[in-house]
Amino acid sequence: MAGNVSAKRYAQAVFELGLERDRLDQWATELELVAGVLQDEEFKALLKHAGVPAGDKVKAVDSVLGQADPTIRNVVNLLISKGLVGVISDLRAAYVDLLDQHLGRQRVQVTSAVPLEQSELDRISEFVSHLVRKEVIVSADVDESILGGVVIQIGDRLLDGSTASRLNALRNSINSEMMVTGA
Repeated sequence: MAGNVSAKRYAQAVFELGLERDRLDQWATELELVAGVLQDEEFKALLKHAGVPAGDKVKAVDSVLGQADPTIRNVVNLLISKGLVGVISDLRAAYVDLLDQHLGRQRVQVTSAVPLEQSELDRISEFVSHLVRKEVIVSADVDESILGGVVIQIGDRLLDGSTASRLNALRNSINSEMMVTGA
């Protein structure tokens, strides 16, 4: 929890600097790159290792992220020096949330039992866009366990039109009815 609060604070600071310097989109891309680099467990372990001198960690980051904006590299180095390597991924996510709010965008996660065609995703995007009155960025995922239909996650709201959900509701209704009638 404390890491998440730190991530949001750092993201807010980076966002404000990016806004001042007109680098919001560039920094979003670079933070994505940083988060991607830190997916490598060996590199992440090197940056977290207490026995590795801070100067060596800075050199490692600079060699991997040499083309990144100096401000982004400095933020990464600051977090590493404070032992907050694990916060960087959360910082990126919080930054993207701030950028989406700033640009009036809403990210939506669509889950279906089978891969959806682009025309279906476009219809869902249009539906959600009218619902939230924002530009919508759709990410699609496949989960066979929902059996059919779609589940749409819009921020903290969930629209569950899955077959599995409907079957569970029907099962609960039958069970409730049986309890009431004593069958």
